[in-house]
Amino acid sequence: MPQGAAVQIPVSTLPTVSTHIYPRGALDVLSREEVARLRDASAGGLHDLLRRCALAVLTSGSASDDPRAAQELYPDFDIQVRQQDRGVRIELTNAPAMAFVDGQIIAGVAELLFAVVRDLAFTAIDLNGDEELDTTAGITDAVFRLLRNARVLHPADPNLVVCWGGHSIGQEEYKYTKQVGYELGLRGLDICTGCGPGAMKGPMKGATIAHAKQRKRRTRYIGITEPGIIAAESPNPIVNHLVIMPDIEKRLEAFVRMAHGIIVFPGGVGTAEEILYLLGILLREENAGRRFPLILTGPTGAAPYFEQIDKFIRLTLGDEAASLYEIIVADPAQVARRMTAGIRKVKEQRIEQQDSFFFNWALHVPLAFQQPFTPTHELMAGLDLHHGRKPHELAADLRRAFSGIVAGNVKEDGMRRIEAHGPFEIHGDTDIMQALDALLRAFVEQRRMKIAGDYKPCYRVVS
Repeated sequence: MPQGAAVQIPVSTLPTVSTHIYPRGALDVLSREEVARLRDASAGGLHDLLRRCALAVLTSGSASDDPRAAQELYPDFDIQVRQQDRGVRIELTNAPAMAFVDGQIIAGVAELLFAVVRDLAFTAIDLNGDEELDTTAGITDAVFRLLRNARVLHPADPNLVVCWGGHSIGQEEYKYTKQVGYELGLRGLDICTGCGPGAMKGPMKGATIAHAKQRKRRTRYIGITEPGIIAAESPNPIVNHLVIMPDIEKRLEAFVRMAHGIIVFPGGVGTAEEILYLLGILLREENAGRRFPLILTGPTGAAPYFEQIDKFIRLTLGDEAASLYEIIVADPAQVARRMTAGIRKVKEQRIEQQDSFFFNWALHVPLAFQQPFTPTHELMAGLDLHHGRKPHELAADLRRAFSGIVAGNVKEDGMRRIEAHGPFEIHGDTDIMQALDALLRAFVEQRRMKIAGDYKPCYRVVS
């Protein structure tokens, strides 16, 4: 059977477990008022979101990228947050048995489940109605508070490498991501990814071996996701710090604020969105001279992929944007050496500018890159993808175009819009549209859009 092939399993044959657990970490010491607010939030409009995200972590390691698959396999699953004298109790009904061993929930899965409750509750209770979320400073502060509440901000020497890349990649590319992760781990660097499979899992897996060899006891494998993505990209089992941001924009800001350097592996539209987001920020005048090592890398077979990405960036954003990254092919050790050297320079600059090591406050992220973009057919058709704009402004709209395609591919709301109204239409200058169409066609041909099954485009490029 081909890897990732769908298996039809009658729902009635899937074993389940019903039990209750007591959270630890950020949820183990709460006031009675906080517990009551948490319970009310989970019982109200938050419940369906909580249920979907909880089911995603309970099926951690799933090979599917269909956000509705787990819900169809476990239609009777439910989660409730109850108030107890000692704090909070989480009740699970008909939970997937794969998350348990001899009736006991796997420790790592339990940690991820606690993170789901913690982050969704924090967003609902502390950020809901926050007027400051309309300002650049307010949004950045919200991102900081979410990360601090998740206990992932550590005041130590810079050593966190964010790795971006596709969830749907071949074995050659996956093995390469592990090799790069191994080289990073040998040099004492920790890993942060989008928490899913593929290029998000490989670097963590490689780093675990290297960290063990170096007897590194305190390791961080941080996964940052958001509610619309987590159901399609369940956290991989290596993640030991999961953070769920409210939307894709705050997720992206969390990546760049925490990162001391970023490595990009081959991927699809989500990876292209991430690249454009970062380049758009670094192209701002306020960020000129900002130390931020950015390396695009993959095995020999991925060289044409990066050539096409590079060509697209030069056409749309110019050579200045291309000067912000380097491409290294088939050399994991060199990638790690270059990243280590780049992080040393980051440390020097942070000391010189008196910026914190654990959160890059000095990086300017404009409001256009922070405001949530909910892709509708009207908004997608109205994106301004034409020459003559400032590069960072064009990057912002290109990022939104790729974000809309991601939504149409794997997010429930986006998938429903496509089913109801047909593909999104994307308009722009002829040469930009031709380059965009060629890039997207390559993603489809290389099966970077979807793990299993035939891909039906959720977009139409119109020049």
